[in-house]
Amino acid sequence: MPLSEFKISKAKPTDRPYKLSDGGGLFLLVNPGGSKLWRQKYRFLGKERLLSHGQYPDVSLAQARAKLNKARSMLADGQDPAIEKKLAQINAVTQARTTFKLIAEEYIVNMEERGLAPATMKKKRWLLLDLASPLHTRPINDITSAELLYLLKSIEKSGRRETAKKMRGAISAVFRLAVATLRAETDPTYAIKDALIPPKVTSRAAITDEKKFGQLLRDLKEYTGWHIVVEALTFQILTMTRPGEVRGAKKQEFDLEKRTWTIPPERMKMRREQIIPLSDQATSIVTDNWPEIEGVELLFPSLISNRKWLSENAFNSSLRRMGYQKEEVTAHGFRATASTILNTRGFEPDVIEAALAHQDKNVIRRTYNRATYLDQRVQLMQDWADLMDEFRESLG
Repeated sequence: MPLSEFKISKAKPTDRPYKLSDGGGLFLLVNPGGSKLWRQKYRFLGKERLLSHGQYPDVSLAQARAKLNKARSMLADGQDPAIEKKLAQINAVTQARTTFKLIAEEYIVNMEERGLAPATMKKKRWLLLDLASPLHTRPINDITSAELLYLLKSIEKSGRRETAKKMRGAISAVFRLAVATLRAETDPTYAIKDALIPPKVTSRAAITDEKKFGQLLRDLKEYTGWHIVVEALTFQILTMTRPGEVRGAKKQEFDLEKRTWTIPPERMKMRREQIIPLSDQATSIVTDNWPEIEGVELLFPSLISNRKWLSENAFNSSLRRMGYQKEEVTAHGFRATASTILNTRGFEPDVIEAALAHQDKNVIRRTYNRATYLDQRVQLMQDWADLMDEFRESLG
């Protein structure tokens, strides 16, 4: 017998749940706590399923019957009403988070969870949360290619072509996340890829003349600034590594018996572990700066705290104080110094590239090189360190 509003209102809870049927699979579940919940029993692909239609009296008898009829119509069309309801709920939640800023923040959280380097994350936040602020309140599916081009061109016209290029890439990543989560239909950055002027490629300033390099090494040895910076910068040159890799060097990364330094993937540009053989000179710097205080891990800590990294500008600032301009040399440029001098002197190019942690584009060669060049790099690193001593001690 069909239900009535009167019968429903008079239904009292008991010590066990019980059902009041309305027909067609629709029933009211009366719980011991007094709640009255609409449920619909149906079969789909031969299996019995249950669908929730809300709670009485928030959902009236008439509304529950309308939901029943809608579900039966879906079943007639070959659709599972429970799945359709779940998809509708997902879509409702999704549509509630559609502004560019909200999706950009989700993207940043995803990248943090993937373990991207702090410097990389800082740059992504700057691009998406600062420079892209004109897009923040815009529904992402309403943003057009023309709108993005106007924003990127304004950055480009200020002389920051590289920034405009990187910002287009960062915005594209946000749109790809939006497309994957059904909050945008397309990535409008694709259409403007060739509309931006390519940035001018400028190599980092580096000294490649052996006599001038020898003078710099003498100046570095005589530099009266903070000794940790001198040691760290010398160690960077000896190991042909990047400044950030040295600033974050921790004692657990070193094997003094094997005389190796293993840099973890998260601090490497190519996100893969790199084993650096240590020359006699590099090993001496490691042992001289080995932290003995409990809880201190950094070999080259900040002056402010032995638990904090040296500042990002520590190396270049010291070079400026030594009298070298940014057009002459940068800390990152010492990798070019090593590469140029070693190649000029006839050392094996593939071994040099492996020492610099450059990734071979050929997958087979890359695997082979990593497997076979470690022993050769041991000798190369010692030869490079000895050459540095020779340059430093030369009277020119």
